[in-house]
Amino acid sequence: MVSAGEMLVLAGLVLAVAATRDPPGKPENVSCVAVQEKTTISRIFRCDWATVGRQTSDVPTKYTLNVVVIHIRNYSVSTEGTHTQVEFVDTYPHFMNLEIWVEAHNMLGKIESEHITQDANSFVKTNPPSDIKVISEKYFPTSPLMNWTQPIDKSYGKLKYEIRFCTIGSPNWTYVPKGDIATDIQSFRLQSLQPYTEYITQVRSQLGHWSDWSGTTMKTAEDRPTSKPDVWRIIAEVDGKNERRVQFISKDPVFANGRIITFDIKIQEQKNDNLQWDTILVNGSESSDGQRVITVLKDMLLADLRPVRLCVTANNSVGTSPMASLFISAKGHEDPPVKGLKVWSAEGKLWLQWTPPNGPDLSEYVVEWVSGDQTDWQRENKNTRLTAIKGNLEGFVRYTVSVYSIYSGRIGKPASKEAYLKEGAPLEGPVVRLNDKPGRNEAELGWVEIPLHRQRGFIVNYTINYTGGGETHEITVPSNTISYTLKSLSSNTKYDTWINASTVRGSAQSSTHSFTTLKYAPGEVESIVVGVCLGFMFVVLMTMLLCLYKKDVIKENLWPRIPNPGESTIGNWSPDYPLKAETPKENCLSGISVLDVDVCDGKSMFEEDKACLPLKKDKYLSEEHSSGIGGSSCMSSPRQSVSDSDEGSDMADTTASTVQYSSVVASNGYKGQTPNPHPQQAVFSRSESTQPLLDSEENPDMMIQESSRQSQHFKQENPAEIHLLEMDQQQQQQEEGVESLDFCPLDEESEQTKSSEGQSAASSYMSQREGYRPQ
Repeated sequence: MVSAGEMLVLAGLVLAVAATRDPPGKPENVSCVAVQEKTTISRIFRCDWATVGRQTSDVPTKYTLNVVVIHIRNYSVSTEGTHTQVEFVDTYPHFMNLEIWVEAHNMLGKIESEHITQDANSFVKTNPPSDIKVISEKYFPTSPLMNWTQPIDKSYGKLKYEIRFCTIGSPNWTYVPKGDIATDIQSFRLQSLQPYTEYITQVRSQLGHWSDWSGTTMKTAEDRPTSKPDVWRIIAEVDGKNERRVQFISKDPVFANGRIITFDIKIQEQKNDNLQWDTILVNGSESSDGQRVITVLKDMLLADLRPVRLCVTANNSVGTSPMASLFISAKGHEDPPVKGLKVWSAEGKLWLQWTPPNGPDLSEYVVEWVSGDQTDWQRENKNTRLTAIKGNLEGFVRYTVSVYSIYSGRIGKPASKEAYLKEGAPLEGPVVRLNDKPGRNEAELGWVEIPLHRQRGFIVNYTINYTGGGETHEITVPSNTISYTLKSLSSNTKYDTWINASTVRGSAQSSTHSFTTLKYAPGEVESIVVGVCLGFMFVVLMTMLLCLYKKDVIKENLWPRIPNPGESTIGNWSPDYPLKAETPKENCLSGISVLDVDVCDGKSMFEEDKACLPLKKDKYLSEEHSSGIGGSSCMSSPRQSVSDSDEGSDMADTTASTVQYSSVVASNGYKGQTPNPHPQQAVFSRSESTQPLLDSEENPDMMIQESSRQSQHFKQENPAEIHLLEMDQQQQQQEEGVESLDFCPLDEESEQTKSSEGQSAASSYMSQREGYRPQ
């Protein structure tokens, strides 16, 4: 048994399910058609409709098409779709009324569409007219005649027609007004077409529904040109000359109305109208893309200060066009350009905007675009401020777009910009090279710009990449840069470098270029060598200056000064003997003392040497009794030479290699001079030196012999004076009792005979003595 509560729950569920389901919607837009088969109308009657409301799979909806041939037969067909068809018995019921509706039903209800009651022919769709022909007549170039064949026999009813036409390539159709087209016709004359223009013409028929379009192409006949030629010029500067190369070009008139055969041109200077017209033949070719052909009229050199006017007419097989003119001003005398020109790409076109110049006689504008050696242009009304280029532009191609203001045929200065219809990444990178040999820490890179036709866009920057020593560096430079110096490089290092050229759409990389930096910078080795040489020269110069400044010290160390025994004095060095005035004999002091030879006696030196020889043989005389080297030659020096004996060696050790020198300085007059009235005692001076003795000093015998040889040449200047001096000295020695020095008496006879040679011998002696003095 089911409880009351369960019954309530089930009822609620049924209501909820029913609430989620809708009855079927009313079918709308019921349309039916019977198409033509060959020359008759098909018996198949097809209908379509649209559903309204939500349809669910839980409660499917079925549709039933009802077609009633009133008073004859009913047709009914069911379907779950939105279209179906019925087939009439025997033939299509022409000229009979039909009632048509669609019924929709499901388990929640049913509903019918609106009932349609019409003549059966109103549902017929015939085939389009056939055999369409357009006849272009010579005398009616703008009104061709159009003919066609009816798709169905007139017995089925009168057909209506619709006609349209357009030029080839144009998306805009021109419809002939329906009121101008009669029913049940098979020809029609078109109006207001352009001569010598290709058109597409189409026609369709209607019995119930409109048939499909059928058509054909045609070209109207030629007519006289009704517009001017479109004349323009291209100016190029000539280097080194005050001339311009001007090329006059022209497009066919917009309404050429036929094929242009020739151009008649006339170039005249101002105030000269007597020139003949020149005829320029046209090659007859036509552009395949529908663009007007550009014809070169004349190419000439024009002086900078020579203004000219060009007059042009175009001719076809029918007639001549109106005349067009173009004025070329003298260079520097052009009218002002437009202001604020802007060029950008949008919607697959290049758009231009500008501000008009200040010119009262402005007549129009010419928009020119140039790519490489291709030039094209279009004309705009003088009120134009914004326009798009109508020519066929290509993507990834750079165009130089210029706007010229035209003043009653005079061309003003241009305002120009560069632009791309579409940009992309470059096809290749720049060519990298070194502008010069790399240095030690830097290298100058240079690169060649990418060819214009391969840039495919504006280069916004270059990125320099280089790697060396395990590190990669990246530097970005502006687009107007074609060289850059890499700095802070390592010496003697190999570097690989490449450059990326970038546009707003991408970049392209160049090939890799390698180089190796120098170990030394240019001129560095030369600087080092020059520096070293200068340093060496400076050291040499300073050394020479130091040597000159310290020449005495250097000479004393390298070439020690040997004291001249003749310049030595000995005084108070022997405590055993008192000081006495000693008068040295001339012959004894010669060769070893500073005493002049003039004090020598008259004996020959050779005899004195013999007298003194016995004295020298005693080598062991006491040192206290010796006058040293400076003593008389009659008393040989008691000192012992280092080479004499072993005792001499011991002596050298005890005296610390000190050599004693002595000389006797006489206090009496010399060479006849008046002696001091207060006679002084003879001074015996002594000096010590560490320098070794000369051979002549160590060997007095050799010295005496040499002196003897030299004394043979001495000449006595005043023998009487010397004799008196010697006598005085001897007397003084006897009074004082001094016997320390033995004087060898001079032979008077020898003195007299050789007195004449004394002076020359003394001079020779003194010259020889000077050799012992250090320089």
